[in-house]
Amino acid sequence: MNPSLNLLQPYPFQRLRELFAGVTPNPSYSPINLSIGEPKHATPQLIKDAMVSNLAGLANYPTTAGIPALRQAISDWATRRYGIPALNIDTGIIPVNGSREALFAFAQAVIDRSRTAPVVISPNPFYQIYEGAALLAGAEPYYLNTLPENQHAMEFDSVPVSVLQRTQLVYVCSPGNPSGKVMTLAQWKAIFELSDRYGFVIAADECYSEIYFDEAQRPLGALQAAHQLGRDYTRLVVFSSLSKRSNVPGMRSGFVAGDAKILEKFLLYRTYHGCAMSPTVQAASIAAWNDEAHVQDNRRQYAEKFSQVTPLLQTALDVRMPDAAFYLWARTSGSDTDYALRLYRDLNITVLPGSYLAREAHGLNPGDGFIRLALVASLNECLEAARRIALL
Repeated sequence: MNPSLNLLQPYPFQRLRELFAGVTPNPSYSPINLSIGEPKHATPQLIKDAMVSNLAGLANYPTTAGIPALRQAISDWATRRYGIPALNIDTGIIPVNGSREALFAFAQAVIDRSRTAPVVISPNPFYQIYEGAALLAGAEPYYLNTLPENQHAMEFDSVPVSVLQRTQLVYVCSPGNPSGKVMTLAQWKAIFELSDRYGFVIAADECYSEIYFDEAQRPLGALQAAHQLGRDYTRLVVFSSLSKRSNVPGMRSGFVAGDAKILEKFLLYRTYHGCAMSPTVQAASIAAWNDEAHVQDNRRQYAEKFSQVTPLLQTALDVRMPDAAFYLWARTSGSDTDYALRLYRDLNITVLPGSYLAREAHGLNPGDGFIRLALVASLNECLEAARRIALL
């Protein structure tokens, strides 16, 4: 077996099950699960109709690059959303089976194992796929703590030059998980300049880009930032997904876009990887990317929840509205694991301890003393959870 498998740590939800093992939640309360970032809003009918109308596609092998109509729909969406020139549908876009699969596979294609001690930088707290991808690609993860006191920014000034010289890939998540922080143009400029200096590739995870609370303040995207700065997409690849945007996590549909030379090699890798998207899912994806009405309604539902739930929670927790995404990153008064266990045992509410989303790095675990609440349940359930927590 690949010895690097021994380096993988348990996923946060496995650790949560172990934390709750043998604990019986208070039967006086109905269970409310706010631990998993799985969208619960209804899947739009137009997507389901497109899926059903194209079931004949199940009789065909899909191509890894996807059909031109899907790549065109993605290019059109990116132009509408970010105000960037049309992406080349032959060289600048690859449909993928959700951003998770692509984020993992990307490191396997990018990392050059022949170079000495390659490094992959990621934010900390982080999406654990970044870590696993680095380890199984034969690279050393370098965790860059993102803290409230520095606005959850990735502060590259703290990274030793000796590490940057070995860095081949940097994962960036904006809007961030779990903070919901959106990177500014100045922050993008800084990381682009570091990429120019040290030659690393930027993997921009934008799976939460369409969950925000002000239609006039849309999160800045990486391709958009590059365009505004007068740059091309050299060493930049963006990962996007329909799961959160369109409430179709089970459809497993997204795309990568950016540097054509990198995507050419990534497509070659994927041809062997065997991860082509079903023609039926491609048809439903076209319908999703071409419609914004359902996305606006999705944002309306999240905005309503956050505006009502956050003030209630502020009576018991140190928490504030995020820039975007559907998480609240709340500071507890003590141990995050003890607090999560107490919520489960006493109030039948499941949340994720922040320490499970981070690693001990540079003298601290930046998730210690925080919990992550995913406001994916119904408005009534989220309000009920907040009322229970407020009574603690």
